[in-house]
Amino acid sequence: MFEPADLLDMDQCPCPELFDGCRYVWEALAHIGTVTQKRLQPANLGRVLGQPYIAADVFIGEGTVVEHGAVIKGPAIIGRDCEIRSSAYIRGNVIVGDGCVLGNASEFKNAVLFHGAQVPHFSYVGDSILGHKAHLGAGVVLSNLKSTAGNVMVEGLDTGLRKFGAIIGDRADIGCNCVLNPGSIIGRGTIMYPNVLWRGVCPANSIVKLRQQHDVVVRRK
Repeated sequence: MFEPADLLDMDQCPCPELFDGCRYVWEALAHIGTVTQKRLQPANLGRVLGQPYIAADVFIGEGTVVEHGAVIKGPAIIGRDCEIRSSAYIRGNVIVGDGCVLGNASEFKNAVLFHGAQVPHFSYVGDSILGHKAHLGAGVVLSNLKSTAGNVMVEGLDTGLRKFGAIIGDRADIGCNCVLNPGSIIGRGTIMYPNVLWRGVCPANSIVKLRQQHDVVVRRK
């Protein structure tokens, strides 16, 4: 369940060497900075609209559009045909595949997005990996730091990481305003209803439903 191939299609990874020698998928998080620096050949082959901020140590691929007000700090590698929308904030050590969407008011830090991943609106993606065509609905937060001391644990395993957000498997869809606690692992093809507060491991091809009870009363005048 925790090997990279259990969750992610390496043919859809922009930098598959991230996972070399990784027994557990989260081990790749510690390699992002090193691989980014090694791979980086700064250039902007995309198209800029208005006045975004793009640091010197950034690569942007052909066909990618960076909109006015976006901030891209390096080191960062962004693939082809992506959308970096207004107010997106890329904080460094970020690798983005082809055809990805990094949307308005979304923040990314020490993260990898496989080809086709989409984060269109108001999300936080820190110390996390999003698989091929994974999708985060508006307002999704991948919380990456425990409130208590110590490393993040996954089913009794010490990840060795103080900061670890989530691993989102290929084609998983996380509903609007979900919050995933540190060390969450979401299997391939899973759908999570909006507003779920999730902790732990979710098997592939699951539907996580949230049931709410509403009391509707007559309004007093």
